Amino acid sequence: MQLNSTDQKLPLTPLLLILPFFFWGTAMVAMKGVLLHTTPLFMAAVRLVPAGILLVAISGFAGRPQPKGWRAWGWISLFALVDAALFQGFLAVGLVRTGAGVGSVMIDSQPLVVALLALWLFGERIGLWGWLGLGLGILGISLIGLPDQWVLNLFQVNSLPQDFAHSIEIAPELLRQFLSSGEFWMLMAAVAMAVGTVMIRAVAHHADPVVATGWHMLLGGLPLLGLSQIWESHQWRQLSGLDWLAMGYATIFGSAVAYGLFFYFASQRNLTSLSALTFLTPIFALIFGNILLAEILTPLQSIGVCLTLVAIYLVNQRQQLAAIFPAKDAHPARFNTTKELEQVASLYEQPLEVPIQVEESESEIA
Repeated sequence: MQLNSTDQKLPLTPLLLILPFFFWGTAMVAMKGVLLHTTPLFMAAVRLVPAGILLVAISGFAGRPQPKGWRAWGWISLFALVDAALFQGFLAVGLVRTGAGVGSVMIDSQPLVVALLALWLFGERIGLWGWLGLGLGILGISLIGLPDQWVLNLFQVNSLPQDFAHSIEIAPELLRQFLSSGEFWMLMAAVAMAVGTVMIRAVAHHADPVVATGWHMLLGGLPLLGLSQIWESHQWRQLSGLDWLAMGYATIFGSAVAYGLFFYFASQRNLTSLSALTFLTPIFALIFGNILLAEILTPLQSIGVCLTLVAIYLVNQRQQLAAIFPAKDAHPARFNTTKELEQVASLYEQPLEVPIQVEESESEIA
């Protein structure tokens, strides 16, 4: 990924780009451990509200401008509903029913949605290598998230007719099981996160992206806190000191720091490249989930992790790969981002001066 002029002003930019995904992956492990002693909506609210207050306060001390006008607050409110309330709510509910590593992988199917939305809304090119990487990423996620037996049945050619007929009979039950599974809620969280990632550009047009991120966490966490009071009980009675420490880590580093960095970069970078880095999140979650929670991968899940790593490389190096292996019908003059289009469009708005030399004939002089 090439760094723009704004990124170059920040020290240790490559490390800052990776930190959100490290914090998200490790925060998933911390949340999974705490959920054994609390409720999902309460956990989601505690992760959002204090982090939002902290980020808004730090932004104020740093002199960042607060949102002004109904357009700014309207976009922030919509952003809070989608990326905070829905995303964190779906994530917490899904995490109750699945492992931290597997759940993190299911969430990180969102780069495909981001790529499609960015292509449609902003004209961001994906290219052959980008699509190949995204496809491998989804395949890797499928190997990690789907039951092994489902995948293995695809290779049992002799029993396909019987399996197909049996699958038709039990399809309603399988659908019901999927809709109630943790994987389904994680996929819903992925869609909410993808929409939120694309929305940050519109939000950044009306408000400072870091300040808006803080307010969106605060506003999005309040409905979750209210729903927790209505639907849940005994949210904190069984929490130990270690549990509060883990929630503090998920709140400060997994939310305030990670969200602040991510949406700062998302407001000005290529969305497909940035969102593809979220494939790193499950890697961190799987590693620390194995170390701290004794979560073990099956052989198919291990293959899925390897495919995911290949997908990260292909998506983030797609421009370099396209330069090394150009397609026959490549069009290098096409534009990758909205900013490039605006720069070119501005050229056409300038007055065009064309020097014209007029020659006078002898009859006109006479």
